[in-house]
Amino acid sequence: MIKAIRSAVVFVAGLMLTATAVAGSNSVEAISERLKPVGSVCIQGEECAAASGAAASASSGPRSGEDIVGSYCGACHNVGVLGAPKSGNDADWAPRMAQGFDTVLANAINGLNAMPPRGTCGDCTDEEMSAAIKFMSNAE
Repeated sequence: MIKAIRSAVVFVAGLMLTATAVAGSNSVEAISERLKPVGSVCIQGEECAAASGAAASASSGPRSGEDIVGSYCGACHNVGVLGAPKSGNDADWAPRMAQGFDTVLANAINGLNAMPPRGTCGDCTDEEMSAAIKFMSNAE
């Protein structure tokens, strides 16, 4: 009998601790914290505090060819995935460059064979694509 009472007391104490913990996580403050927005929208032409911070951290100019290749192109061009010309390999690039630089650039911008448009760099400018090609093909 005493053993059953002891078990019941332990069970009730456990329930009370659990209820207290759950109640603490369901306070108005805790719920508000979990439901707060993860971002905001700033419409062009309107002042927005978050946008001014983003503008301050934006790049001051185009990224270098080496930066683009290191961040985007290298995954395929460093090892020649699916026939991609290897970065720095003159023999791989010679037949492509023989078509003219503008053709090679247009292929990179529009995509060719397994390479999607702009490779994996959706935000690269034409100037940055050009710099990446020059870097990989040793045309700089």
